[in-house]
Amino acid sequence: MPLFVVATPIGNLGDITARALEVLRDSDVVACEDTRRTRALLTHFGLSKPLVSLPAFDEDNRAGPLLARLSRGDKVALVTDAGTPAISDPGAILVRRAAAAGVEIVPIPGASAVAAAVSASGLAADRFVFLGFLPRSGAGRAETLARAAATGFALVIYEAPGRVGATLGDLLEALGDRRALVARELTKLHEELARGTLSELAARFSGEVRGEVVIVVDAGEPPAVKDAAPVVPLEDALRARLATGESAKDASRALAQERGLSRREVYQLALGLLGK
Repeated sequence: MPLFVVATPIGNLGDITARALEVLRDSDVVACEDTRRTRALLTHFGLSKPLVSLPAFDEDNRAGPLLARLSRGDKVALVTDAGTPAISDPGAILVRRAAAAGVEIVPIPGASAVAAAVSASGLAADRFVFLGFLPRSGAGRAETLARAAATGFALVIYEAPGRVGATLGDLLEALGDRRALVARELTKLHEELARGTLSELAARFSGEVRGEVVIVVDAGEPPAVKDAAPVVPLEDALRARLATGESAKDASRALAQERGLSRREVYQLALGLLGK
């Protein structure tokens, strides 16, 4: 029996799909991030199913019994609290292990905070990099932002409400003052789509922020492409090194490693240049 990866509403319950309801209705068990949240969702639609908790902190251990149920032919539906499993939410480990065991994986798409935010952003986001939740601090955070900046693509980031201001400030420092969108509480009663430059948004959201947030940052100017340095012919490179007094052995070793060549062949060429 396949594993069904079912997207659930990110806020407005009217966004659930008819196909998702059909799969949930026919499932033998629903694996979920939080049984309380999923039970409330199922109850709203008049459904009652056995629930198995699959939280991120213990997903690897709890995946085993679910894999056993799949092997017995049970129909397992995987959901998270909101949105699509395995995208900055639990589920990736179960999906990976199920696929490795030969289980068919069937995605049941639905509401997506990423797609909703990008589609409403009005920014240059034909191509974007989804970063999920950034590392909270330190070298990992700085490295992630530096690598993202080098892509030249738009960026999409999830952020907790208490860190929105700091993250906008870090984005400003890493990317420059690009245009951006802060999408807060998407599809919910207090939905807000705030547009502006990163500096404007950093000031606007410097205080208390409530609700779940998606940040979309404009692609900005493409990174400059440096002209490739001309490749010096191997013989000329060898002659230059030998002229400095470097030994044939050392020069051959360095150039062979640099150019991915056979050290023996480069050494023979060096000897020939020396008349040996």
